Amino acid sequence: MRIAPSLLLAVLLPIATAAQQPQTDNRPARVDWFQDLAFGMFIHWNVDVSLGAVISHSLSGSSPDYAERYFRELPKAFDPYRFDPSRWARLAKLAGMRYVVLTAKHHAGFCMWDTRTTPFNVMNTPYGKDVLRMVLDAFRKEGIATGLYFSPEDFDYFHRNNIPIGRLQHPMHYPANNPGLMAYDKAQLKELLTQYGKIDILFIDGPGDGLREYAWSLQPDLVITRDLMKTPEQTTPDKPLPRPWEACYTMGTDWGYKPTNDPHKTGTRIIDMLIEIRAKGGNFLLNVGPKPDGEIQIEQEALLREVALWNFANAEAVHRVKPLPVIREGNVWYTQSNDGGTIYAYVTRTGPDDWRYGERRQFVLTHLQGDSSTEVSILGFDGKLVEYRKDFDAKAYVESTRIGLVVSAVNGQRFYTDNRWPNAVVLRIRKARFREEGFGRGAGTRSRMDGAK
Repeated sequence: MRIAPSLLLAVLLPIATAAQQPQTDNRPARVDWFQDLAFGMFIHWNVDVSLGAVISHSLSGSSPDYAERYFRELPKAFDPYRFDPSRWARLAKLAGMRYVVLTAKHHAGFCMWDTRTTPFNVMNTPYGKDVLRMVLDAFRKEGIATGLYFSPEDFDYFHRNNIPIGRLQHPMHYPANNPGLMAYDKAQLKELLTQYGKIDILFIDGPGDGLREYAWSLQPDLVITRDLMKTPEQTTPDKPLPRPWEACYTMGTDWGYKPTNDPHKTGTRIIDMLIEIRAKGGNFLLNVGPKPDGEIQIEQEALLREVALWNFANAEAVHRVKPLPVIREGNVWYTQSNDGGTIYAYVTRTGPDDWRYGERRQFVLTHLQGDSSTEVSILGFDGKLVEYRKDFDAKAYVESTRIGLVVSAVNGQRFYTDNRWPNAVVLRIRKARFREEGFGRGAGTRSRMDGAK
């Protein structure tokens, strides 16, 4: 049977037209995948690391002499002779991080890869190796998704083309207004997205009009975060944001390496931030600023190892979870598994003496309701034995009451020799339901239960 040409055209034309339509957003399935990654490592590393200055921004408003010396002299000082990205990747994996975002090009315009677009790149330094390729290979080997930070604004380009150096303060700072800058950025994106394998995430820190569409034309599965998502820096919103979103934080006070005057957050603070961000539906992108020699500074490594210990027990409650309509009651935060079958209650603490090791505590979770089949346990602890305590009842008990779900549990995770582990304990609650209106009482209320000691 012959198909009439007019009918064939009517069938094929919409298909062809749809195929020609440019991509205008992240693919939904890839966004879901990204949200389940939950926790990532941000890496800010740039040619000015040897000075310990704010990354790139010292150029903004600088004198001509300062700028000239920055572009001419600093590449000569970049020599990270102890750089071993496999160590970074193993540490990230241990800490529970599922993706990495490296500053391929920050605002200064220094390229961390072997580019043909500019001599201002890592190959023209004493180190002389393709840092970007080395990082991507190392993190992929550990099964960690790869992401690139890319600045459309380029201070080196501005300097060479007599454009005032600054951030979005001049019409020519926008690629959409500057054909030369647009072509320059596209040439760099083409290198990044055609010569380095599959890239999972692109963080466009600046005006992305025309660039995100070009990036998708090269890699349609790319998840573009900044430029399309809310990506607050150094702050977490008071209320949940519509998903997806990503909070970006430093451990100290700066993104790049800062050798002096840089107090760091505690491990407990970082863990509590991870809990809050996940309870509010966001991803957590936590930054490291490697040193000039290529090592992660010891303060940041130590914090990541504290997070690693917590995540070793509690990763189930970090990945593949989504918010509940009510995110917290007092010091207890909530999430639920993607299938809704499990609720996680994260009991944050003010210190090691707040719910001490081996101590039983009771909670009333006023927004939860259960029945005789409801089960509760503590992640990382089987509820059978507390070390050195004979005939001690460490079982978790649960009862559904008129005032909510009443839980009695023992903090039996022994992580430190002195038993002074100060971080959140996570309750896994199965076969329970959520009540949006609650029962009118706050979590943490003490209650006596049959069988609890």
